[in-house]
Amino acid sequence: MDISNIIKNLHPLEVKVLLKYSDKDELTSEKLINELNYKEGHANQAFSWLTGKNLLKEVGRKAHTYYEITDMGRALAETGTVEERAIAFVKENGPKTMPEIAAGINVEQKEIGSAYGPLVKEGVFKMNAEKKVEYTGAATPARIAVTSELLKKACKAENGLLDNANLSKEEQDVIATLAKKRGAADAPFKMIERETVIHKIVADAKQVVDALKKAGVTGNEIGEVTPKMLASGEWKNGTFRGYNIAIPPARIIPGRTNPYVQFLESVKDKLCSLGFQEFDGPLVETEFWNGDALFMPQFHAARDIHDVYRIKNPTHAKSIEEPYLTNIANVHKNGGNTGSRGWNYEFDHEFTRRLILRSQGTVLSAHQLHKAEIPGKYFGIARCFRYDKVDATHLSDFYQTEGIVLGDDVNLKTLLGFLEMFAKEIAGATEVKYVPGYFPFTEPSIEVHIKHPVLGWFELGGSGIFRPEVTKAMGVDCPVLAWGIGIDRMALMALGLNDLRELFCEDIEKVRQRRAKF
Repeated sequence: MDISNIIKNLHPLEVKVLLKYSDKDELTSEKLINELNYKEGHANQAFSWLTGKNLLKEVGRKAHTYYEITDMGRALAETGTVEERAIAFVKENGPKTMPEIAAGINVEQKEIGSAYGPLVKEGVFKMNAEKKVEYTGAATPARIAVTSELLKKACKAENGLLDNANLSKEEQDVIATLAKKRGAADAPFKMIERETVIHKIVADAKQVVDALKKAGVTGNEIGEVTPKMLASGEWKNGTFRGYNIAIPPARIIPGRTNPYVQFLESVKDKLCSLGFQEFDGPLVETEFWNGDALFMPQFHAARDIHDVYRIKNPTHAKSIEEPYLTNIANVHKNGGNTGSRGWNYEFDHEFTRRLILRSQGTVLSAHQLHKAEIPGKYFGIARCFRYDKVDATHLSDFYQTEGIVLGDDVNLKTLLGFLEMFAKEIAGATEVKYVPGYFPFTEPSIEVHIKHPVLGWFELGGSGIFRPEVTKAMGVDCPVLAWGIGIDRMALMALGLNDLRELFCEDIEKVRQRRAKF
C-alpha cells in the first residue's frame, strides 16, 4: 500500500471519516449526517471514494419502511377522516341516507360507501327500515383515533416521513391499511421502502490513519479561498490542501446558437437589409398552390406519388380560393387571358384539392403574387419535403430560400445579380456557373451551379422569370423574377461541410466544434 500516494489523494470528506471512526464502528449515511454534519450526498460520496481506495468495505444492508404523508393525508389531518365526520354528522342529525351524509360533510358518495362497510362490521352504523344510516351508540373504533394521530404526527415530522420502526404495533397495523406504494394520490400515505447500507473501515486503514495524524492532516484544511476569507483574513491562520496545478481545468461549455440556425438567420438578415419582406406558409399545401398555380400540368411527371408525400387524413381541402381557382383552371385548359394556348386538357377539380406536404418553396411565391406590392421584393425560408435518395447533396426533408422581385424595370441581368450574391456572398463559393434550365413556370429558366472543394460541381438552385400563365392569373402584369435556392447546399459550402446530413448531426460534440464562417 502506497501510503503517501493515498494520503495525497484523500478528500477532506474521507479524512474526517478515517480519523473519527475505527474498524469496530458500523457506518451509515445517517450516522455521518448526525455526527459529522454531512449532507446525504457527501456521506455517499465519502463511502464511494473510500471503498474505491480499499479503505472501506460494505458489511450489510438493512431494509427500512417509511410512510410519507400525501396531499390527501394533509387535507384529512385538517378536516378529519371521512369516518370521523360521518359518525359525528349522523350522531348530531340522526339517521340519514348515504347521499345526505355525503352532501352534509361535503364528500363524494363513493367515499361514504367505502367508510360505511367497515363501520357496519364494527357495529357503529346500521341500516334501518327506512334505508337510512343509523348510529348504534357503539364506541368509535380505536383505529380511527390511531389514524387521526398518525396524520397529525406525519404533518409535524421532518419531510412528512414516519419510520415504521418507530411506530407501535397498533400504529403499524393501521398505517399499512392507509398506504400505497404507487399511485398514492388517493391514499393518505405513500409507502417508501429503502435500504440502509452498512460499511466498516478495514483494518489496514490504520496505517493511513497513523500517517494522517503524523502529518497533521485533520480534514479541515482550506481547499478554496472565498471572498469572505480574504476580507476577514481568516486564510492567514488556516492550513491549505495541496494543489495539483497539472490537472486541466474543468471544461466550460457556454450555450450558443446552432451553427446552421445562425446561418439561416444570417440569410434572413442579408435579404432584409436589401429591402426584402419575409413571407411564410403552411407545410401542408394543396396540389393547386404547389403545382397548378405554377402552370405545372396535372399530368407532369414531377407530380407523381414518388415525388410528393400525400396526406392520409384528411386527403383533400374543402375548397380553393376564388377567383384564382377559375383563373388557373382556364389557363390550363386554353390559356385563359394570358395569350397562351395552355395545356389543352380538362382541369381536374378533385385532384387540385388534394393535400400534400409542400414539395417546393415556389408555392410561397404563388401565394404571395396576388397580394404583392409592385414594385416589391419578397423572400421566404421554406421547409420542403420530396421523395429522394439521401446522399451527400440530397435530402428528402430540406430547406429552400424562395424569393420574387416584381417591377417594370427588373430583367434577367437583375436576376443574375441576385444569383451571384447567393453563390458568392452567402454560400462563399469562388467558382460559379449559370446553366440553361427548364421549369414549367419560368421562361427563361436558369440553374446556378457552384463548385465545392470536395464534392465538385452541384446545382445550388433554379430561377427564372415567371411566365404570364403564372402572373396574369393572379392579377399581376409586370415581370416577376423568381428563384428557389437550396439553402442547405449553401450552408454546406459556408460551414465547410462535405455532407448535407452533417447539418442535422445528432453528435452534440461535433456540433459544438463547428464554427460558422460568416
